[in-house]
Amino acid sequence: MNEPLLQVRDLKVQFWTEDGAVRAVDGVSFNIRSGEILGMVGESGCGKSVTALSILRLLAPPGKIVEGEILFRGKNLLRLSEREMQHVRGNQISMIFQEPMTSLNPVMTVGDQVAESLILHKRLGRKEALSETIRLFQAVRIPDAETRIKDYPHQMSGGMRQRVMISMAIACHPALLIADEPTTALDVTIQAQILELLNHLRIEYGLSILLITHALGVVAETADRVLVMYAGKVVEEAPVLEIFERPCHPYTVGLLDSIPKIEIDGEKRKHLKAIDGSVPDLLKLPPGCSFYDRCSERMDRCLESFPDTVWINPEHRVSCYKFE
Repeated sequence: MNEPLLQVRDLKVQFWTEDGAVRAVDGVSFNIRSGEILGMVGESGCGKSVTALSILRLLAPPGKIVEGEILFRGKNLLRLSEREMQHVRGNQISMIFQEPMTSLNPVMTVGDQVAESLILHKRLGRKEALSETIRLFQAVRIPDAETRIKDYPHQMSGGMRQRVMISMAIACHPALLIADEPTTALDVTIQAQILELLNHLRIEYGLSILLITHALGVVAETADRVLVMYAGKVVEEAPVLEIFERPCHPYTVGLLDSIPKIEIDGEKRKHLKAIDGSVPDLLKLPPGCSFYDRCSERMDRCLESFPDTVWINPEHRVSCYKFE
């Protein structure tokens, strides 16, 4: 079997504050295979974006990777010099951030911003870089690309700005694309278009994609496998169909139950089911399972220690004492 494109092993990230260390990512492990889309889901603050920034080594102080390995094509990114890492960022691994308006330079045309990455990484001349930018705009389905490269970010809609960010991310034909909440600020119709575009580019360019979202509906449409995170840990991982048909962890079940549905077993649903309680303070995590206070199936032993990983089958793992 081929080695995964990306292997994250026991990644731990902490943020040091006056009150102590915040364990934002606490022993996260997962793989991404070539050509697949891995969906990473969970509530805000569960460690999804911190994990993504750690892969590219873009964490700013007081955040720090304190343990683990991040292997990309067998090479540990955490051991590379900053100069070597600059060659990886944008060139081999690219990232699309949540809000393109804050990621794009407001005083540069969008065409110049995409061309800049081509000039930097591919050593293209300005004229050649702008020609390639037009081709990239066409690839991400920006209409009238020859004219739109002269626009400034504020002259474009949210959906068009996101397409600009995607064109910048794929400019150097990276092997891995990290998409951090790429559809959060967009309306439903544009969301669907962006997700369809990402899937098309995955096939067209042979991309692997880490798709970070808080919406299970998004991964249902796009991902091959799903990684469910809670309070800095992975609580479940499975192929996307299996997560929806056979969720195991009580948190995953709660996320699925909170998705709006028109009908259940032929009857109209009257109330949207919510997960009781709130995400625990990462400064004061309990010694056992961090979902304990919100779990309807909790047991006394859940307070003793965090449960080990149990493999339901070779593709499905869960961390819950119910399945020991």
